[in-house]
Amino acid sequence: MEKTDTDRLKTGLLLVAVAGLSAGLALYFAGWGDSAGLVWFVGVVPVLAALLVEILRSLWRGEFGLDIVAALSMTAALAFGETLAAAVVAVMYSGGTFLENFAEGRARREMRDLLSRVPRTAIRNRDGALEDVPLGDIEPGDLLLIRQGDVVPVDGAVASEAAFLDTSALTGESLPARLTRGAEAMSGSTNAGEPFDLTAIRRAKESTYAGIVRLVEEAQRSKAPMARLADRWSLGFLAVTVAIALAAWWLTDDPIRAVAVLVVATPCPLILAVPVALVAGLSRAAHFGVLIKGAGPLETMARIRTLILDKTGTLTDGRPQIVSIDSHDGMPEDEILRLAAALDQASKHPVAQAMVAAAKARGLVLPVPLQVMEIPGEGVVGSVDGRLVVVGGDDFITRRVKGTPAAHPALAAGSVLVAVAVDGHLAGHLVMADPLREGVGATLAGLRREGVERILLATGDRAAVAERVTEGLRLDGLRAGLTPDQKVLLVLTERKNGPVMMVGDGVNDAPALAAADVGVAMGARGAAASAEAADVVLLVDRIDRLAPGIEIARRSRRIAVESVVAGIGLSVAGMIAAAFGYLTPVEGALLQEAIDVAVILNALRALRIAPRDPMAPEAAPRVVPENSAPQRAR
Repeated sequence: MEKTDTDRLKTGLLLVAVAGLSAGLALYFAGWGDSAGLVWFVGVVPVLAALLVEILRSLWRGEFGLDIVAALSMTAALAFGETLAAAVVAVMYSGGTFLENFAEGRARREMRDLLSRVPRTAIRNRDGALEDVPLGDIEPGDLLLIRQGDVVPVDGAVASEAAFLDTSALTGESLPARLTRGAEAMSGSTNAGEPFDLTAIRRAKESTYAGIVRLVEEAQRSKAPMARLADRWSLGFLAVTVAIALAAWWLTDDPIRAVAVLVVATPCPLILAVPVALVAGLSRAAHFGVLIKGAGPLETMARIRTLILDKTGTLTDGRPQIVSIDSHDGMPEDEILRLAAALDQASKHPVAQAMVAAAKARGLVLPVPLQVMEIPGEGVVGSVDGRLVVVGGDDFITRRVKGTPAAHPALAAGSVLVAVAVDGHLAGHLVMADPLREGVGATLAGLRREGVERILLATGDRAAVAERVTEGLRLDGLRAGLTPDQKVLLVLTERKNGPVMMVGDGVNDAPALAAADVGVAMGARGAAASAEAADVVLLVDRIDRLAPGIEIARRSRRIAVESVVAGIGLSVAGMIAAAFGYLTPVEGALLQEAIDVAVILNALRALRIAPRDPMAPEAAPRVVPENSAPQRAR
């Protein structure tokens, strides 16, 4: 049954139950007792029928839940003429399932919606004419045009002189790569340079991106379903309920006492308190920028023991930033940046955009460049304030400056060097890198305080880059150069240490997110594939939201358990009173309603959870790498 159909069914059952109870009460107080009983009976039957169908389906799947207790109480009440009690139970049960369904919300969409960022068509060059064709029509050997900003639709070989591709969503490499003629371009990467021609070498269904989608689907199918917290209490509660009801009937020979016991035993503290506490927790987490897709993921999130993190876009910002500026002819650093950024306003290159953003952040005024010429993947030439400015790689600059260029600064792993020449002379170098997000050390320390015992890095980037970037973070393990299926294998391997949370933002992370007990996607700039496959989405682009999210999950679950324990204790006391004849079935139903109100009020305390700030100085000391060198001027 489709999710929307289930939503409509549960909403309809609640409306029928409430309408039946209300109409019956109106008839009863109007003096139409017999008619009231019939209306209550009619209002209960649809709820009971749907409940019995769900029980049969659950038993067929080998699952055992609280629904059996509710079915017993409604059936017994109808069988012995206690229709009002049955109607009250029907309202309580349908209300509880409605709340639980509401808590789950739209937990997952169909995997066919996974690829919202993937083009459905491609531009094919056939006999000198361009045509827009569906991906399924592309055959190996077809010549395709990949425009600037387009996602490469199929695996292919570059047919132009060069192509500049952003592969961060696939490989974790934060900086775009320049591919020459004949080099293979992976589907799912983005054209970060000028338009280029691509010769298809595989069909769409056989390409890299399609393979990642299949990994996600397989991971989700193999992932064990999340058990409801309430169901884990159900077997013991059912045994106690049936024992007390049968004992009351056998010792007193009065079946009404057994009915009263069953009505009081209707597990509404479990049916209501748990979803209310978890819905409140979901709402509270969303307030802090953590969107948790349902009560099941929130419960599991509260028990996480191992955390696996992607690097690019997760631990790091995913966008290159200026690390240092080296002047070679005495020109001030800000002037070098101003001239380079002014020229780069005409380029869509990610590095160029980062330079423009850095210049504006320093308050520099950028004039409009003139006579701009860009050589894709190499550099830009143009006029700024009447001066000839050239920005690009060392080789590109060397061919355009006088004399012997100055030696460039030593580069750390994962950095990129941008040379700047002004009026034919090398003015300086800008060193750019993708650094750690601010406060990552404090965030990881906060996660360990929340019970996370192991923290590992899993990246598709090179080992040297990963080690350099994460130096001083005191990780429990680092795995570099991983493919999507290797990330899935790492997740499955780590499960021996307890529930695993995987955090990532790229398409290559989606299979691992789907395979993890809880997958967390960086939703602000992350790929749609990772957000679809994940159980949790960070709505703000800040990894420090993880610690408050886990704390809210743990405290919400604790409140739910407290409510359950208190509610069951009161219900057992009520069952004993009913067994001794102190409560009729209707009185038992009303007592159960009072217990429900009490446990719901307690469960609503989750709305007031105030997690600690993981960035506060007292929350976690800043981790400083040993023998760390002072940073260069920014």
